[in-house]
Amino acid sequence: MPYRRLPNTDQARLRAMKALQLKGMQENPFELAFSQKLFLELQSFLPQFEQAINQYNFSKDRQAKYGKLLSDQFKSARLYISHFIQVFNFCVARKEIKPETRKLFGLTEDDKSVPEMGTEQQLLQIGKDLIEGEERRMSQGGTRIYNPSIAVVKVQFEKFKEYYNNHKNLLVTTQKMHEKVVMLRQNADNIILSAWNAIEAKFESLSPEEKRKKATQYGIVYFLRKHEKEQQAE
Repeated sequence: MPYRRLPNTDQARLRAMKALQLKGMQENPFELAFSQKLFLELQSFLPQFEQAINQYNFSKDRQAKYGKLLSDQFKSARLYISHFIQVFNFCVARKEIKPETRKLFGLTEDDKSVPEMGTEQQLLQIGKDLIEGEERRMSQGGTRIYNPSIAVVKVQFEKFKEYYNNHKNLLVTTQKMHEKVVMLRQNADNIILSAWNAIEAKFESLSPEEKRKKATQYGIVYFLRKHEKEQQAE
């Protein structure tokens, strides 16, 4: 015998409640298969739930968009910072800049390599140290470095920081929206379960097939079991 299955996704919950709402608006209150009290509760709750889902989806989409922008800008900023350090090291190798100047960047005097920048946190710290160190070096009368200049590096780094902070804020917002949806789901499930139980009880005296036909008009979804699907296919 086919069995009903309660919605297990937010979109399925919305469909179920909208079907109940539509039936409640079409039927005479005395002929409705579930109570007017439950219908009024449904009408009050449904817009809240739908709005919460829309806000969560909107925030999640923006988060994904900024995540892509952040990833692209991370690569760009890392490239510019890496190239600046490499050019700086060439200047040291040519004895145009003293090795101890590396300390201004938070590096050791004999460190000729480009520091690891595999994470956003590493890039934030190294970029900050590099820009502040170069500004101190220039204020002390240091020779300007080009290709890339620190000004160009700073533009790329500040853009990366902007995307990073925006994405971090969106993560917090999306999490709050998700928590709100999760909190409302229980109420949605309770409304649907109460309505579906009342509907099936209303048509209990009918034959199983007629009962399911009537209940389906209210949005109740029935599924065939595996052996029933096989029998139907045969």
